Amino acid sequence: MDLGQQRRGVDLGPGAIRYAGLSEALKRLGLEVNDLGNLSVADRNEAAVRSTAEHEGGKLRHLPGVLAALRRIYAATDDAIQKGVTPIFLGGDHSVSLATISAISKHRAVGVLWVDAHGDFNTHETTPSGNIHGMPVAALQGLGHSDLVNLGHDGRKLQANQIVMIGVRDLDVAEQKALSQSGIKVYTMRDIDERGMAAITREALLHLAQFDHLHLSLDMDSIDPREAPGVGTPVPGGLTFREAHLLCELVAEANVLGSVDVVEVNPILDEGNKTAELAVALISSLFGKAIL
Repeated sequence: MDLGQQRRGVDLGPGAIRYAGLSEALKRLGLEVNDLGNLSVADRNEAAVRSTAEHEGGKLRHLPGVLAALRRIYAATDDAIQKGVTPIFLGGDHSVSLATISAISKHRAVGVLWVDAHGDFNTHETTPSGNIHGMPVAALQGLGHSDLVNLGHDGRKLQANQIVMIGVRDLDVAEQKALSQSGIKVYTMRDIDERGMAAITREALLHLAQFDHLHLSLDMDSIDPREAPGVGTPVPGGLTFREAHLLCELVAEANVLGSVDVVEVNPILDEGNKTAELAVALISSLFGKAIL
């Protein structure tokens, strides 16, 4: 899925993560793994995508193609939740999380740990780019274009207290104002610098403990580009290798993980599949791999 942003390559992310050995790593932890493969997503050169690339004056790029893909993702998520498995969703750009979280919210009171360099809190009225991967959190809050807000089932999917953001360091001007007024708990990189990842992660998990399902949405650009160069929108000053692992280890220790997205891996921009390999290592930590 690469329709939610302009830089090509994130559609190859799931393949890169598989190549880095995700299934094998999880099986070594004693888990049963069922890889359902990729869902069908339109190519951005197809007429159905290109014909409305200027939807809302260019503020919702590739909207028809994005919606078609998100509806398939929503259906697949709905099926996984009803079967009682723990789904891992591989992106692809971060717009996929609008579908996964929307579907989970239909069945469960879900708390979302959103780990990202960006706030993804734009709408078609505030976005400077028109990229839908910068809009999923706003849409989950009931803000923005009705086709996004009403994905899967109508209306707002999450209240502000159901979301905690970690690692934020790059916000658009209007997005910054909207997010600061939203009521969402946001831990920026400054907070991590001042207080440390352990304290912040434990506080975030405590805040979300009132909900019966924890969903971790992990954008690989939350990690510093020196550790994760293969992302479409790198921002210096991100999480270190150990900070990212510690976050995942503490989530595993709490034994509350219900589902996870890992998104924005771009192998075209990567160095020897380094970012995908890190994604596999972090997912392994989430599912219990430990030093001792």
